[in-house]
Amino acid sequence: MSVFYDHFERHDHGLGLKGRSTHYCSGCGHGVVHRDLADAIEHLGIQDRTILVSPVGCSVFAYYYFDVGNTQAAHGRAPVVGLGHKLANPDSVVVVYQGDGDLASIGLAETIATAQMGPPLTVLFINNAIYGMTGGQLAPTSLMGQKTVTSPEGRVSRMGEPLKMAELIASLDGPVYVERVALFSPQHRTRAKKAIEKALKLQADGKGYAFIEVLAECPTHLKMTPEEAERWVRDEMSKVFPLGVLKDKSASAIPWTPPRPEFEGNHLLDLMGVERDAYPKFAKAFPSHLCAGGNDVAIKLAGAGGDGAQTAALLLARTALHEGFDATHIPSYGPESRGGTSYADVHIARDEVLDPAAPHPDVLVAFNRPSLVKFAPTVREGGIVLYDQTVIDDPGPMPAGRRVVPVPFTGLASGLQNPVINRGQPGAARPSAGKNIVALGALQAATQVFPMESLLATLRHVLASKAALLPLNEEALFAGARVVSTLTVGG
Repeated sequence: MSVFYDHFERHDHGLGLKGRSTHYCSGCGHGVVHRDLADAIEHLGIQDRTILVSPVGCSVFAYYYFDVGNTQAAHGRAPVVGLGHKLANPDSVVVVYQGDGDLASIGLAETIATAQMGPPLTVLFINNAIYGMTGGQLAPTSLMGQKTVTSPEGRVSRMGEPLKMAELIASLDGPVYVERVALFSPQHRTRAKKAIEKALKLQADGKGYAFIEVLAECPTHLKMTPEEAERWVRDEMSKVFPLGVLKDKSASAIPWTPPRPEFEGNHLLDLMGVERDAYPKFAKAFPSHLCAGGNDVAIKLAGAGGDGAQTAALLLARTALHEGFDATHIPSYGPESRGGTSYADVHIARDEVLDPAAPHPDVLVAFNRPSLVKFAPTVREGGIVLYDQTVIDDPGPMPAGRRVVPVPFTGLASGLQNPVINRGQPGAARPSAGKNIVALGALQAATQVFPMESLLATLRHVLASKAALLPLNEEALFAGARVVSTLTVGG
């Protein structure tokens, strides 16, 4: 079976020759490296084990071409994405494929940290001395005097010297094999192919981190013909970036054997230092009545920064874990810690959360009108919408087929007496803090996601070291639940 797909489904899904051509410019070095990588994977018989991590850059569409496991990484984050794959699946052969802007600029920290750790990864660094995909700007590896879009008169000393990544990586303790190769002649293309295959074999044998820097041509942004670009790499680039093996400890490398991941619940509790039977369980069954599929409940809590949506989400996720279910909490913050937008996606699964995002939640809890307007239409039909009636006096039209529950979160919280703040201070202002706990109580009463005892147990555990705050929070929880229990709900 070919390592390349028989047909490249890209852009307009062209047929014939167009369906078998890559997006690279004529004379680009990426195509040669792709061929050599595919040949090495096939020769070693590791296609079913291989995961290719492609970056932001000219090779951003590599997943259209390689019939292997593929992951698209955010700009510069390919090394740590690759590390995650390797730790989650130690038997995989992970290829981190990056250009000079991606690896040596925005991703430099991840590159250095991962290399120093020394896990069995194969890093292919395509160095064409320029930013290709974004229009030919100065790259960390651009040569002195080289003219680019952002250095029209040539790179000068105040812009810094070209960054020699192979030398930098070779100086670290973690890597076992570092080589710089080129593509400007048949002899050097043969050497590049051998280096790529050696780096892959080292990983397949579990022998550590390998880094291959490939000096590649970019005729488009060098404004040269392919032949001229090859000569430029030979006569100019290779003087600044000398070719050859910079480090090779592969013969004496000890296989790197990461611990195999373990997701069994009791094991995770042990890792967190939590007693396995520390939490009583009150739920008699999974809350399947809240979700369409019956196995995964999605809840979104949204408001302004400072409304407490994240804290409420964490308490809800912890409660689910205490009850023996899987749960995730994914926060999203605005630019400010207070005042900016903030929302949290919570998933509660009978067995395992497969996707932590909640684009179409079963339940929405909205603390302000912008959040209600934005997210209420995303709630699935048959779902539930709770909102803070104190600050949202006019919710506007709500989507049909959803149960809408207005609850004065802020008003109820403002009416609570704080025994710590008010002690000995008659008439002291009553705080509005705690509206997120009011909302949690309202959520419990409106959805029956968990028994009230479950939420109380979580609160008591979280506030074990702040016992003075517990009565106020318990009162807030019950206040939200009481209001919902007396409401005549429309929707």
